[in-house]
Amino acid sequence: MKYLVIGLGIYGSNLAVDLAALGHEVIGADTDATLVEAIKNDITTAYIIDSTEEASLEMLPLKNIDLVIVAIGENFGASVKTVALLKQMGVAHIYARAVDPLHQAILEGLNVDRIITPEQRAARDLVNEIELGSHVDSMEIDDRVRVMKFVAPSLFYGTVYSRLELEKDYGLTLITATRPVETHNAVGMVHLRPRVIAVHSDTLVVADGDCFVCLGSKEAWRSLFNNLKMQ
Repeated sequence: MKYLVIGLGIYGSNLAVDLAALGHEVIGADTDATLVEAIKNDITTAYIIDSTEEASLEMLPLKNIDLVIVAIGENFGASVKTVALLKQMGVAHIYARAVDPLHQAILEGLNVDRIITPEQRAARDLVNEIELGSHVDSMEIDDRVRVMKFVAPSLFYGTVYSRLELEKDYGLTLITATRPVETHNAVGMVHLRPRVIAVHSDTLVVADGDCFVCLGSKEAWRSLFNNLKMQ
Protein backbone atom coordinates (compact mmCIF):
# COMPACT_ATOMS: atom_id res chain seq x y z
CA MET A 1 0.00 0.00 0.00
CA LYS A 2 1.06 3.59 -0.67
CA TYR A 3 0.21 6.21 1.93
CA LEU A 4 0.56 9.98 2.08
CA VAL A 5 0.61 11.50 5.56
CA ILE A 6 0.11 15.28 5.62
CA GLY A 7 1.08 16.84 8.93
CA LEU A 8 4.17 15.41 10.62
CA GLY A 9 3.65 16.46 14.21
CA ILE A 10 3.81 13.87 17.00
CA TYR A 11 0.76 11.97 15.81
CA GLY A 12 1.44 12.17 12.07
CA SER A 13 5.12 11.27 12.32
CA ASN A 14 4.47 8.25 14.54
CA LEU A 15 1.75 7.10 12.18
CA ALA A 16 4.03 7.47 9.16
CA VAL A 17 6.95 5.64 10.78
CA ASP A 18 4.75 2.78 11.98
CA LEU A 19 3.21 2.33 8.53
CA ALA A 20 6.67 2.29 6.96
CA ALA A 21 7.86 -0.26 9.53
CA LEU A 22 5.07 -2.56 8.35
CA GLY A 23 6.52 -2.46 4.84
CA HIS A 24 4.28 0.15 3.26
CA GLU A 25 5.45 2.94 0.98
CA VAL A 26 4.93 6.14 2.94
CA ILE A 27 5.27 9.74 1.81
CA GLY A 28 5.23 12.50 4.41
CA ALA A 29 4.51 16.20 3.96
CA ASP A 30 4.66 19.22 6.25
CA THR A 31 5.40 22.94 6.13
CA ASP A 32 8.00 22.59 8.89
CA ALA A 33 11.41 21.69 7.46
CA THR A 34 12.61 20.48 10.87
CA LEU A 35 9.83 17.90 11.08
CA VAL A 36 10.50 16.72 7.53
CA GLU A 37 14.22 16.42 8.20
CA ALA A 38 13.59 14.39 11.36
CA ILE A 39 11.53 11.76 9.57
CA LYS A 40 12.95 11.56 6.06
CA ASN A 41 15.21 8.57 6.76
CA ASP A 42 12.41 6.53 8.34
CA ILE A 43 9.89 6.69 5.48
CA THR A 44 10.01 6.48 1.70
CA THR A 45 10.27 10.22 1.10
CA ALA A 46 9.18 13.50 2.64
CA TYR A 47 8.25 16.89 1.19
CA ILE A 48 8.31 20.41 2.59
CA ILE A 49 5.07 21.87 1.25
CA ASP A 50 2.12 24.03 2.25
CA SER A 51 -0.85 21.71 1.80
CA THR A 52 -3.28 24.64 1.80
CA GLU A 53 -1.99 25.63 -1.65
CA GLU A 54 -3.23 23.63 -4.62
CA ALA A 55 0.01 24.19 -6.53
CA SER A 56 1.94 22.57 -3.67
CA LEU A 57 -0.37 19.56 -3.51
CA GLU A 58 0.05 19.07 -7.25
CA MET A 59 3.75 18.38 -6.61
CA LEU A 60 2.77 15.19 -4.77
CA PRO A 61 2.15 11.87 -6.59
CA LEU A 62 -1.53 11.84 -5.60
CA LYS A 63 -2.61 9.55 -8.45
CA ASN A 64 -0.35 6.79 -7.16
CA ILE A 65 -1.50 7.01 -3.53
CA ASP A 66 -3.94 4.48 -2.04
CA LEU A 67 -4.84 6.58 0.99
CA VAL A 68 -4.17 10.16 2.09
CA ILE A 69 -4.16 10.77 5.85
CA VAL A 70 -4.51 14.41 6.87
CA ALA A 71 -2.97 14.33 10.34
CA ILE A 72 -2.99 18.10 10.88
CA GLY A 73 -4.59 18.75 14.24
CA GLU A 74 -3.67 22.06 15.79
CA ASN A 75 -4.20 24.25 12.70
CA PHE A 76 -7.95 23.89 12.22
CA GLY A 77 -8.07 26.02 9.06
CA ALA A 78 -5.16 24.24 7.40
CA SER A 79 -6.74 20.85 8.07
CA VAL A 80 -10.11 21.75 6.58
CA LYS A 81 -8.64 23.56 3.56
CA THR A 82 -6.27 20.68 2.84
CA VAL A 83 -9.12 18.16 2.87
CA ALA A 84 -11.29 20.42 0.69
CA LEU A 85 -8.50 20.80 -1.88
CA LEU A 86 -7.82 17.05 -1.94
CA LYS A 87 -11.52 16.39 -2.55
CA GLN A 88 -11.57 19.04 -5.28
CA MET A 89 -8.55 17.37 -6.91
CA GLY A 90 -10.37 14.05 -7.03
CA VAL A 91 -8.46 12.14 -4.33
CA ALA A 92 -10.54 9.02 -3.75
CA HIS A 93 -9.68 7.99 -0.20
CA ILE A 94 -9.02 10.41 2.65
CA TYR A 95 -8.73 9.94 6.41
CA ALA A 96 -8.59 13.11 8.49
CA ARG A 97 -7.80 13.88 12.11
CA ALA A 98 -10.26 15.94 14.17
CA VAL A 99 -9.40 17.58 17.48
CA ASP A 100 -12.85 18.76 18.63
CA PRO A 101 -16.56 18.33 17.78
CA LEU A 102 -16.69 21.37 15.47
CA HIS A 103 -13.67 20.16 13.52
CA GLN A 104 -15.28 16.71 13.26
CA ALA A 105 -18.61 18.16 12.09
CA ILE A 106 -16.94 20.08 9.28
CA LEU A 107 -14.93 17.05 8.18
CA GLU A 108 -18.13 15.00 8.16
CA GLY A 109 -19.58 17.58 5.78
CA LEU A 110 -16.61 17.03 3.48
CA ASN A 111 -17.39 13.29 3.33
CA VAL A 112 -13.98 11.92 4.20
CA ASP A 113 -13.71 8.13 4.47
CA ARG A 114 -12.85 8.19 8.15
CA ILE A 115 -12.44 10.79 10.88
CA ILE A 116 -9.64 10.03 13.35
CA THR A 117 -9.98 11.30 16.93
CA PRO A 118 -6.82 10.08 18.71
CA GLU A 119 -7.17 12.44 21.68
CA GLN A 120 -10.73 11.30 22.37
CA ARG A 121 -9.78 7.65 22.01
CA ALA A 122 -6.78 8.06 24.30
CA ALA A 123 -8.96 9.74 26.92
CA ARG A 124 -11.61 7.00 26.66
CA ASP A 125 -9.00 4.25 26.96
CA LEU A 126 -7.52 5.95 30.03
CA VAL A 127 -10.97 6.12 31.65
CA ASN A 128 -11.47 2.41 30.96
CA GLU A 129 -7.98 1.67 32.30
CA ILE A 130 -8.72 3.57 35.51
CA GLU A 131 -12.02 1.74 35.92
CA LEU A 132 -10.53 -1.72 35.34
CA GLY A 133 -7.29 -1.05 37.15
CA SER A 134 -5.23 -2.37 34.23
CA HIS A 135 -4.12 -1.49 30.72
CA VAL A 136 -6.95 -1.53 28.18
CA ASP A 137 -7.00 -1.77 24.40
CA SER A 138 -10.39 -1.00 22.90
CA MET A 139 -12.12 -0.84 19.54
CA GLU A 140 -15.56 0.59 18.86
CA ILE A 141 -17.76 -1.59 16.66
CA ASP A 142 -20.48 1.06 16.45
CA ASP A 143 -21.75 3.90 18.66
CA ARG A 144 -22.83 1.53 21.47
CA VAL A 145 -20.81 -1.69 21.15
CA ARG A 146 -17.09 -2.11 21.71
CA VAL A 147 -14.43 -4.78 22.08
CA MET A 148 -11.93 -4.48 24.91
CA LYS A 149 -8.78 -6.36 25.83
CA PHE A 150 -7.79 -6.04 29.48
CA VAL A 151 -5.94 -7.87 32.23
CA ALA A 152 -8.33 -10.20 34.04
CA PRO A 153 -9.44 -8.61 37.34
CA SER A 154 -8.43 -10.51 40.48
CA LEU A 155 -12.13 -11.11 41.14
CA PHE A 156 -11.98 -13.93 38.56
CA TYR A 157 -8.72 -15.60 39.66
CA GLY A 158 -9.17 -19.31 40.29
CA THR A 159 -12.43 -19.56 38.34
CA VAL A 160 -12.55 -22.31 35.71
CA TYR A 161 -12.88 -20.66 32.30
CA SER A 162 -15.90 -22.75 31.28
CA ARG A 163 -17.69 -21.57 34.44
CA LEU A 164 -17.19 -17.85 33.88
CA GLU A 165 -20.59 -16.22 33.62
CA LEU A 166 -19.64 -12.90 32.07
CA GLU A 167 -22.64 -13.07 29.72
CA LYS A 168 -25.10 -13.81 32.52
CA ASP A 169 -23.64 -11.43 35.10
CA TYR A 170 -22.60 -8.48 32.94
CA GLY A 171 -23.84 -9.01 29.38
CA LEU A 172 -20.28 -9.42 28.09
CA THR A 173 -19.18 -12.06 25.58
CA LEU A 174 -15.73 -13.54 26.21
CA ILE A 175 -14.25 -13.82 22.72
CA THR A 176 -10.85 -15.19 23.72
CA ALA A 177 -8.15 -14.94 26.37
CA THR A 178 -4.37 -14.90 26.40
CA ARG A 179 -1.71 -15.92 28.93
CA PRO A 180 1.94 -14.80 29.01
CA VAL A 181 4.37 -17.64 28.27
CA GLU A 182 8.16 -17.69 28.21
CA THR A 183 9.84 -17.74 24.81
CA HIS A 184 13.51 -17.55 23.84
CA ASN A 185 14.96 -15.41 21.10
CA ALA A 186 17.90 -16.30 18.85
CA VAL A 187 20.48 -15.46 21.54
CA GLY A 188 18.64 -17.28 24.30
CA MET A 189 17.08 -14.28 26.06
CA VAL A 190 13.75 -15.00 27.75
CA HIS A 191 10.69 -12.95 26.81
CA LEU A 192 7.07 -13.16 27.87
CA ARG A 193 4.70 -13.41 24.91
CA PRO A 194 0.90 -13.66 25.00
CA ARG A 195 -0.57 -16.96 23.80
CA VAL A 196 -4.24 -17.70 23.17
CA ILE A 197 -5.69 -20.15 25.69
CA ALA A 198 -8.80 -22.36 25.65
CA VAL A 199 -11.63 -20.31 27.15
CA HIS A 200 -14.02 -23.29 27.01
CA SER A 201 -11.73 -25.48 29.11
CA ASP A 202 -13.25 -27.38 32.04
CA THR A 203 -9.91 -27.47 33.87
CA LEU A 204 -8.03 -24.25 33.03
CA VAL A 205 -8.55 -21.52 35.63
CA VAL A 206 -8.16 -17.76 35.35
CA ALA A 207 -4.70 -16.74 36.58
CA ASP A 208 -2.79 -13.56 37.32
CA GLY A 209 -1.58 -12.11 34.00
CA ASP A 210 -4.36 -13.54 31.84
CA CYS A 211 -6.02 -11.09 29.47
CA PHE A 212 -9.68 -11.16 28.48
CA VAL A 213 -10.96 -10.02 25.11
CA CYS A 214 -14.67 -9.24 25.49
CA LEU A 215 -17.48 -7.80 23.38
CA GLY A 216 -20.29 -5.79 24.92
CA SER A 217 -22.45 -2.71 24.95
CA LYS A 218 -21.59 0.44 26.89
CA GLU A 219 -24.19 -0.59 29.44
CA ALA A 220 -22.56 -4.00 29.86
CA TRP A 221 -19.13 -2.45 30.42
CA ARG A 222 -20.63 -0.04 32.93
CA SER A 223 -22.12 -3.00 34.78
CA LEU A 224 -18.67 -4.64 35.05
CA PHE A 225 -17.02 -1.38 36.15
CA ASN A 226 -19.63 -0.77 38.85
CA ASN A 227 -19.27 -4.33 40.15
CA LEU A 228 -15.48 -4.09 40.38
CA LYS A 229 -15.75 -0.86 42.38
CA MET A 230 -17.80 -2.71 44.97
CA GLN A 231 -15.21 -5.46 45.47
